[in-house]
Amino acid sequence: MKFSSISKYALFVAFIPDASSFVPNAVRFPACSTSTTPLSFTDVISVSQVARSSSELNLFGSRWRKTRQINSQSKVGKAPITESEVRGLFELWNSALATGDSRIVASRYTKSPVLLPTVSDQPRTNYDSVKDYFDTFLLKKPQGKILNGKINIGDGWASDTGIYEFTLGATGEKVKARYTYNYVMEDGVWKIQHHHSSVLPEEISMSKPITEDDAQGFFNLWNNALAMLDPKAVALCYTKKGVLLPMVSNTPQSRNQRFLVNFLKLKPQG
Repeated sequence: MKFSSISKYALFVAFIPDASSFVPNAVRFPACSTSTTPLSFTDVISVSQVARSSSELNLFGSRWRKTRQINSQSKVGKAPITESEVRGLFELWNSALATGDSRIVASRYTKSPVLLPTVSDQPRTNYDSVKDYFDTFLLKKPQGKILNGKINIGDGWASDTGIYEFTLGATGEKVKARYTYNYVMEDGVWKIQHHHSSVLPEEISMSKPITEDDAQGFFNLWNNALAMLDPKAVALCYTKKGVLLPMVSNTPQSRNQRFLVNFLKLKPQG
């Protein structure tokens, strides 16, 4: 069969693929945004599913890549989570601290978290307030290390409780604190539902005069204990022979957990 020069040219044009022919139909990239709204990782396509060139990855920006890399490591598998994997969730949080980006750290918490931080008397219960805390804390360039801890695993949840130590890169100071992490599954990813952190009493030196900041710190510890709604935690803030003159009772109290149980029903915050 013979084709005229015009016919050959027409066939050639007809079979030239346009740019859309090379774009996989399944791939949809989220639009860039400057909003502080927490990132949704359910829309992220796994690297193992779709290979992308480095130029394509640059469309997301550095923060998107770091956030995706950190959170993708905490996705839920078919098998129950193990103790080593629970401890690995702390390392993911620690890696988020190392980025110095409060938005990435805040993304490790659930949509409705409870953060009772070490150096703030204000409970943080949403993305914006968690981010706000780490805006300041990350200036200290903290890096944590678990010294000892106890892990418990249940149906759809896990907890890690113990003692960790922070090295503050900005000053070189080391601080030990008690910690509790409660993890739950959210959108197929393990995230932090509850995080409590408080400085160990032993870290407050008895050889130095107490300062106003120390006194404020004691109040913050007590206030954080109230926010936990745990009468035992509140009782531990008092000495064994301590005397409490409460606002809602005419009777002086000691470390009376029965009184504290009723008081905590009011959900007080000082």
